[in-house]
Amino acid sequence: MTNPLTRLLDTRGTLLADGATGTNLFAMGLQAGDAPELWNTDAPDRVRALYCGAVEAGSDLFLTNTFGGTAARLKLHDAQDRVRELNRIGAELGREVADAADRPLVVAGSVGPTGEIMEPVGALTHADAVEMFHEQAQGLKEGGADVLWLETISAPEEFRAAAEAFALAGMDWCGTMSFDTAGRTMMGVTSADLAQLVETLPNPPLAFGANCGTGASDILRTVLGFVAQGSERPIISKGNAGIPKYVDGHIHYDGTPELMGRYAVLARDAGARIIGGCCGTMPEHLREMRRALDDTPPGARPTLERITAEIGPFSSASDGTGEDDAAPARRNRRRRRA
Repeated sequence: MTNPLTRLLDTRGTLLADGATGTNLFAMGLQAGDAPELWNTDAPDRVRALYCGAVEAGSDLFLTNTFGGTAARLKLHDAQDRVRELNRIGAELGREVADAADRPLVVAGSVGPTGEIMEPVGALTHADAVEMFHEQAQGLKEGGADVLWLETISAPEEFRAAAEAFALAGMDWCGTMSFDTAGRTMMGVTSADLAQLVETLPNPPLAFGANCGTGASDILRTVLGFVAQGSERPIISKGNAGIPKYVDGHIHYDGTPELMGRYAVLARDAGARIIGGCCGTMPEHLREMRRALDDTPPGARPTLERITAEIGPFSSASDGTGEDDAAPARRNRRRRRA
């Protein structure tokens, strides 16, 4: 049987994904440092509102509020024993929203990085990573997620561990990395590396691509890098709503709905088939992205010059794939999808 995501791709060709999780939950009252996943049980109506915001804006799929749902991340909030519960309920709330809609929707179970560094650089073993991802995957499966959605990954070792865990859970999946260091992930992975990595996995993802990173221009350059590898798998592009800036004591993303609409069209023309937003992307951005995708006929693949002319300059001169581009030093950094 085909996955609901594959069926929807076959029907629509290009899908609109959702936007930010953290940005929207902060607007609803989530405090910095709190675990959004705890809201699945403590504030379920707000989590439903998060999902409904994307659906009402026109998204074809949305991610569950489970990004930090591994035992390693939940341990920071003394909730490591609630992995199955919090992930199951996060997916159940999504299932409720999707089943009540008047059109087919895909509930994607969000799985973020563990926040730990894997061997041989760090202490996290492959077996422990697989166990943590498997535990989370089982909860999302029990809650009714259609597909698992690995995101914001930097290390190929963690990508492989998650893929193995998802196979153990018997779940289809999608996977994205975050290219935020001159066209590379924090661990030095390039767009070409990821496109090649997914083809080596025993259970490759239904779709792969990039999320988060720096700005919309950079992620489009990364999408072009995926396309250059000739992969026939659907490509995902979930870029931030512009560039983060510190304004009046909080982080503000400067991307307007109009900019994100142009980004969505450019992403489609660049070769992405699943297009959404990440940090800073609110329902008003998604509505304009939906309108732009529906009203703008497909065009030629954009050049780098057209991308910068329409939505702004790249954050670095390099896309990370040149022979002279040195991989960044590995470092430990915890990240939450905002």
